[in-house]
Amino acid sequence: MTANPAAAASANPYPHLFEPLEIGSLTLRNRVVMGSMHTGLEDRAWDTNRLAAYFAERARGGVGLIITGGYAPNREGWLLPLGAKLTNRTEAYRHRAITRAVHAEGGRIALQILHAGRYAYVPFSVSASSTKAPINPFRPRKLSGKGVERTIADYVRCAELAKFAGYDGVEVMGGEGYLINQFLAPRTNKRTDRWGGSPENRRRFAVEIVRRIRAALGPDFLIVFRLSMAEFVEHGQTEHEILALAAELEAAGVSVLNTDIGWHEARVPTIVTSVPRAAFVEFTAKITAHVDIPVCASNRINMPETAEEILTRGEAQLISMARPLLADPDWVNKARQTREDEINTCIACNQACLDHAFVHKTVSCLLNPRAGHETELRLLPTRRMRRIAVVGAGPAGLSAAVNLAERGHKVDLFEAEDKIGGQFDIARRIPGKEEFTETIRYFTRKLEVTGVRVFLNRRVEAAELIEGRYDEVVLATGVRPRIPDITGIDHPKVLTYAELVREEKPVGKKVAVIGAGGIGYDVSEFLTVDGHPSLKLDEWKQEWGVTAEDPEVRGQLATARPSPATREVVLLQRKSGSFGKSLGKTTGWVHRAAVKAKGVEQIGGVNYERIDDRGLHISFGENRARPTVIDCDNVILCAGQESVRELVEPLRSAGVRIHLIGGADVAAELDAERAIDQGTRLAAGI
Repeated sequence: MTANPAAAASANPYPHLFEPLEIGSLTLRNRVVMGSMHTGLEDRAWDTNRLAAYFAERARGGVGLIITGGYAPNREGWLLPLGAKLTNRTEAYRHRAITRAVHAEGGRIALQILHAGRYAYVPFSVSASSTKAPINPFRPRKLSGKGVERTIADYVRCAELAKFAGYDGVEVMGGEGYLINQFLAPRTNKRTDRWGGSPENRRRFAVEIVRRIRAALGPDFLIVFRLSMAEFVEHGQTEHEILALAAELEAAGVSVLNTDIGWHEARVPTIVTSVPRAAFVEFTAKITAHVDIPVCASNRINMPETAEEILTRGEAQLISMARPLLADPDWVNKARQTREDEINTCIACNQACLDHAFVHKTVSCLLNPRAGHETELRLLPTRRMRRIAVVGAGPAGLSAAVNLAERGHKVDLFEAEDKIGGQFDIARRIPGKEEFTETIRYFTRKLEVTGVRVFLNRRVEAAELIEGRYDEVVLATGVRPRIPDITGIDHPKVLTYAELVREEKPVGKKVAVIGAGGIGYDVSEFLTVDGHPSLKLDEWKQEWGVTAEDPEVRGQLATARPSPATREVVLLQRKSGSFGKSLGKTTGWVHRAAVKAKGVEQIGGVNYERIDDRGLHISFGENRARPTVIDCDNVILCAGQESVRELVEPLRSAGVRIHLIGGADVAAELDAERAIDQGTRLAAGI
């Protein structure tokens, strides 16, 4: 008997998320928007087909509306030298490959117009005033009155070219500290002419851009405006000014207001994994209550139940996600089919997406290496099924096992511990990294769906693998903490980071941490934080000084009030340079700020002399000057890792075909991005 479609629809737990939305003459098939994210593929004409494949895969996955990465309306607006722009018909013709690919999959797509202003990494940048950004070495030139008019005309021309290229609309980037935002905020607008001074004058640039695009392109063309709803910078806009702008933009012809949170120079984290889910939706809800056009919520919304709750409460009419659709291009279809447990959830680690973007590498995803590489990294059904053993169920082994099985190979997965996850099982216990639990959930379900045979608590020996006569053996045996050569390293007060985080031994109130890499910072936060602030929005807002209560406060900033540290921690490193250099480009400053707020003492350039009942003995420099004792109850070792490779030689000697991936291949800094990429690419090639 055929299932009743109406009954199936009513059974879906996300009725609001999958309700179509009419915007003028345009109908979106659901409420999911793929938010703008610059991938690097926009910047070169020869990458157009790769970009088309990238967007088409998300449209095929069910996304209602896709918004591209930012394209400058003129050369002054480049993000980078020779960066993405749309200024002539030759460029517009190339975009037709993108729009056709998305439309063929039933999706809609808008082009984002982004003028970088003082964030442009070029010496000829311009802004509302000649104020240099703290994250850019170039001081911008102040736009003249005629220059402002020319720039507005360039926005209109860019929108016209987008329509010519087949786009369903444009998104005008008006937030994140880019040019339009620079006109809006007194922080960067020091003008006294008709484009500055009063709040009404500061808003004129944004409103005129929208008004003239609407006049040029008619009533049915989609215009999304990315509105800065909370800026988190001193001398930013007030809530009253932002609400007034929203109303003026609606009157000028905006179709949808999209949420933008924070400037690039803000000192409040907005996109990292320690930010609570949907942390900023209260700012969006105020705009929603103030206008009659659809409003789109954004930032740290990564699962359908969160999205549905926002829509059900009426806080927004659309949900924007960028990184979650990098992690899983089938996110929408899986949610619609109530297969949430199969969603590869974005953990907001930033390692392969935003960290790549800020060093000008192609954006991808730690959890999904195919993102941005759809045309080269294909997981096609195998022509010849093989029996494959994968040893180790950390990130590398899991990615290899599920992808091999999905291609049609018969896979046995062996894990020495009683659970899967490896280093991710440690990471998920760190305050602010709770999202890593979602990755373990995802892989647990994928192992079931793909039919991988899983053997837990099984420290498999070489003889067993040899006797199993596997066609291939994948060694993803991971790492173990490196034990440095220090006198007294076997003292009872010494713990490895793994023993600490897994709570295998008690820890006192005074702790010394050896090693200031990523693990050292994680451990310092673990030791000083009580509970999990990223799961408690009010506590997190207090920690970072975020307020939505006072409509007159500028930049939505309050005094940060971190909770007291639960322990006294000293973080040490052998190097004499600054701390935290190895941390992520977009997340490192958050970790540095967090441990500073907890009063963690940081000492560099040390020699580790010995550990005894008194504590950790150190000295400084080659002449071992200033011998000092760090009085502590425990010493935690975060001094790197060593690859686990005991199986390599016996298997090679027996002629077994082996593949070494992840930490077993290279132990440096627990690189999960490299590990999952290796596992995926190996699976694609066998």
